Amino acid sequence: MSSIFILNYMINDKINSMSILLSVPGMWEIVIILVIIIVLFGAKKIPGLARGLGQSVKEFKDAKGGNEAEAKDKDAKP
Repeated sequence: MSSIFILNYMINDKINSMSILLSVPGMWEIVIILVIIIVLFGAKKIPGLARGLGQSVKEFKDAKGGNEAEAKDKDAKP
């Protein structure tokens, strides 16, 4: 009977430690990450990187929307 309680405690302890690792970063963590990014890439390259990331997300959304439209067309045709 006590082994069940020990196992339950161990599982709860693992879940609590995992939730700490998966938590949303706070303000200071975000500031530190931004400073590291600026140091690694430089302030002049960051707008180009952000622009490329935005274009990639837009293309992904467009492709996803195209696949959904193709699926609707296939369902409409007998």
